[in-house]
Amino acid sequence: MTTGAIAPKVLALSWPLVLGNLLQTAYNLADIFWVGRVGSDAVAGVSLMFPLSWMFVSTAVGLTAATIALVSQYVGADERRQADHVVAQTVLLALGVSAVLTSLGFVFRGELLTLMGAEGAVYDAALDYIEVIFLTLPLTFLFFAFRAALQGAGDTRTAMWLVFISAGVNVVIDPFFILGWGPLPAMGTRGAGWATFLSRALAAGTGVFILLRGGFGVKIYLRDLVPDPTLLKKLVDVGYPATLDGWARSFASVAMAAFVTPFGTAAIAAYGIGIRLMSVTWSVAGAVGQAAATGVGQNLGADTPDRASRVTWVATGGTMAMLFVAGGICVLIPELLIGLFDDSSDTVAEGRTFLYVIAPFWGFFGGTMVIQGGFRGAGQTKVAMALSILARWVFRIPIALALAFSFTLTIPVVDIQLRALDLGVVGIWASFAVGAFVTFLLAAFWFRLGRWADGVIDDEGGAGVDTEVPETETADAETGNVDS
Repeated sequence: MTTGAIAPKVLALSWPLVLGNLLQTAYNLADIFWVGRVGSDAVAGVSLMFPLSWMFVSTAVGLTAATIALVSQYVGADERRQADHVVAQTVLLALGVSAVLTSLGFVFRGELLTLMGAEGAVYDAALDYIEVIFLTLPLTFLFFAFRAALQGAGDTRTAMWLVFISAGVNVVIDPFFILGWGPLPAMGTRGAGWATFLSRALAAGTGVFILLRGGFGVKIYLRDLVPDPTLLKKLVDVGYPATLDGWARSFASVAMAAFVTPFGTAAIAAYGIGIRLMSVTWSVAGAVGQAAATGVGQNLGADTPDRASRVTWVATGGTMAMLFVAGGICVLIPELLIGLFDDSSDTVAEGRTFLYVIAPFWGFFGGTMVIQGGFRGAGQTKVAMALSILARWVFRIPIALALAFSFTLTIPVVDIQLRALDLGVVGIWASFAVGAFVTFLLAAFWFRLGRWADGVIDDEGGAGVDTEVPETETADAETGNVDS
């Protein structure tokens, strides 16, 4: 990513990430498709849990954002031994954090569902699903650590193939676990959870084996699995804003799901299906943003900040063009897309409105995500976090409240009354569109200021790492599939 024409480099690094993320999205789409054969309550239950599940995935993404920034900058500076050390410490951090979240989530699972407004059959379906999903968290965290390590080194293809295999397994076994095909009993939403668990176990286990074996740009050395407080602190310092960024998104999604709940099962189901369709665009934009992060990191490590800026703008323009086209297609065939997952007339009607209002703005969602990737590659995770908080908690949630519900707010001192518009659930859909547009304008302006170009690695390297590699391991440390 440090030499040659930028667009082909971005494309070469992005397409495996795009395909990998789309395959990852296939987990959720396959679950919804087969759960839809059970009934609308089951769809609503799994849909209600999507924002909460995404919160934990966002935590993993946040932690590994630091890995991408550090590994890519060390690779750009030709300090590969330091990059290996970062990877090992990331694995330790991922296991520790995921174990804590699994324990807390399982203990408070009932309270979480009640807080989100789930009740009756929807509560039961969501509980069956989330109880198993909590067990997948360590596997999810390990896989994201593996993917970030290889991505920072410039290898995006290996993780793509691994996601392809595990997603394929998930799609194949879903109906057996959910509907009771073959010798298995029908388990409904719990079966969807177990299918996800098995497919992610395959991905995580294979990823750990690849890192231990080496030959893919980075490698785990067993002696590096001793906690390094200095490096762990740096991973946390760089990564925690990205984690808070993910939480800001996820808690906002939980809040939006809670806003939708009073409008009934059809609205909940339409929201879940619509968000999953949107997650396809997030998968594309997030993947290009990850490629931009790698390109920015490697160019800052190589001391070429102007090229780092160009990488981000090329990636942003291409992504926005693609997503505007995708949004236009969704506006043309909304009934077909919603009906694939739930063909009840009420859900299809509500889902059609969702796509009419939000899909034309998908390009702005994607543009912001790519620019955030540029900030993360530079290690400026606090800026990316600030953009996420502004997008959701300033530009989206207040607008949703003002448009969707009926209430009067009196401003003290001046005694001015503001009345909400009471537009119903369509007001919630509109808040997504408005927030996306305003946030993109702010993100583009912020990036153009250029205050992100210093990077985060130290000239003297990481503390506490033995930079000498045994002769038998040198080949693994110096070779591998590195597309930079």
